[in-house]
Amino acid sequence: MTGETFPLYIGGRLITTDTAVDVINPATDQVVGRVAAAAADAVDGALDAAAAAFPAWSALGPRARAEWMDRLRTAVGDKEEWLRTLVHQEMGKPWAAAGEDYAMLLDSLDYYAGLARQLDVVEIADREGTHRHEIIREPVGVVGAFLAWNFPLLNLAYKLGPAMASGCPIVIKPSAKTPLSAYAVGQLCHQIGLPAGVVNIVGGDDAMIGNRISASPIPSMLTLIGSTATGVHVMRTGATSIKRYSMELGGNAPVLVFADADLDLAADVITALKFGNSGQICVAPNRVFADTGVRDELARRIVDRARAVVVGFDRTAPIGMGPLIDRGARDRIEALVADAVAGGAELLAGGSAPDGCAAGAFLAPTVLGRVSADMRIAREEVFGPVVNLMESPGDEQAMIAAANDTDAGLTAYVFTADHERARRCAQALRFGEVQINGVKYAINLPHGGLKQSGIGVDCSHLALDDYFAVKRISTALAPEAAA
Repeated sequence: MTGETFPLYIGGRLITTDTAVDVINPATDQVVGRVAAAAADAVDGALDAAAAAFPAWSALGPRARAEWMDRLRTAVGDKEEWLRTLVHQEMGKPWAAAGEDYAMLLDSLDYYAGLARQLDVVEIADREGTHRHEIIREPVGVVGAFLAWNFPLLNLAYKLGPAMASGCPIVIKPSAKTPLSAYAVGQLCHQIGLPAGVVNIVGGDDAMIGNRISASPIPSMLTLIGSTATGVHVMRTGATSIKRYSMELGGNAPVLVFADADLDLAADVITALKFGNSGQICVAPNRVFADTGVRDELARRIVDRARAVVVGFDRTAPIGMGPLIDRGARDRIEALVADAVAGGAELLAGGSAPDGCAAGAFLAPTVLGRVSADMRIAREEVFGPVVNLMESPGDEQAMIAAANDTDAGLTAYVFTADHERARRCAQALRFGEVQINGVKYAINLPHGGLKQSGIGVDCSHLALDDYFAVKRISTALAPEAAA
């Protein structure tokens, strides 16, 4: 795989360039592939191709578009081994987790093709009986999509499914850190003969390409999975024309664990989310607030689970956690941990590279106790395998207030046997998702945030609202019909 350079996919053609970008496996520090890098003219060409594709693709009709989605799903299904291997190599992601990433692409294409087949014209009754009013959903136009590196195929799935179903040609910019699997999907689009310009995939210089797409007047919508700072930058750069925005941005998820909670369940969920993708998940718990009566016991259970995680990179072994995305990420997180410890936090587990992982960007599952709300590690999104056990703020109201004390508003977790308390917390927590006594994500469930954590939603039928404009067609009835 290291000798192959993956081509761009623009206007229905696979395009090689004079410049390629190496893709590094963060588990081995080795080059595992290369992708053709798009220059400015190639980015412009992708936007032009998408614009040219819009009239025919949007007019094709949702059921015909669903048939193309079915063909792409079949092609993706035939290439599971290849696509999973690319994710496994470009992220160092454990093999099982790479399978979950891959499965979401299948699920998204299937789900949104099904929704496309159900799109119908809606009528609104006229109160005076003089007109007939039809409401149709019309695709907004070209979409520019910027993908985060942490779930290469899942993030692509979140954008590709609704764009294709709605009739919006899309220009996709995968992260330069993990572009291989997205480029591979471009090859599959080419293989099935997808109409030119419907899907375009361009990568290389993240900043240049992102700015070029954002600043162009061609996209009617920009959609992003990334940090809040990146979201602000995209909106600022995109202010060359009126555009829609759909953004899933940074998180700083709190966990509220009350004295009557199932502590094993709480510890299982916290550690699964914190260590499953090396903590590189926007919904990962960053701040754990536990009742003083159970805080020490919860800490013990979390530490036991952290120490039991198998860290490494071996497709044949039951690996529980892979590396961080690069050594820079590990350096940043180690600095946050050191800052917290210097400020009085207690290092209960981890904090450095695990034994036997000299190469790569590995960091052992880490647990900090006595973390105070003013520490950087509690104010910033860690995006790494660190569980912060916060100093207890007090009663239920104080815990809710401490949980809400962040600009982020993506996800919150509550563990309690008291259903009324769970309901009170869910209503008071200012987060787009509140997960009670467990965790569940699926393509049919909306995923989005409040405050600085985003605009719009990914997944579910609600995601289509971002890709559609509402058009009203009102027809005056003949006098005899109105009568």
